[in-house]
Amino acid sequence: MSPSEATMATFEARMRQMILQFQKLKEENKELYAMLEKSDEDNRRLSSELNDLKRQFDTYKMARMIEVADGDIETTKARLQKLIRDVNKCITLLTEQ
Repeated sequence: MSPSEATMATFEARMRQMILQFQKLKEENKELYAMLEKSDEDNRRLSSELNDLKRQFDTYKMARMIEVADGDIETTKARLQKLIRDVNKCITLLTEQ
């Protein structure tokens, strides 16, 4: 085998190796893009679920604020009456000026 034939054989072998490596990398890239797409989809789904849960939690908080237990009715009435008196005082002060 002449030196040029040996060089050509080495070149062909390295070229085949590069082609095989390229094909492997191409397949790996395809798999990584599929994983990325799945992750993006999961992220969108979880964000939507989080927003739904936040809305539900806000609704729950509001319901808890509105909910008045039997023992709290008198306390709530007293607080509301005090607020009404304070508002009436403010209105009186504003009309005097």
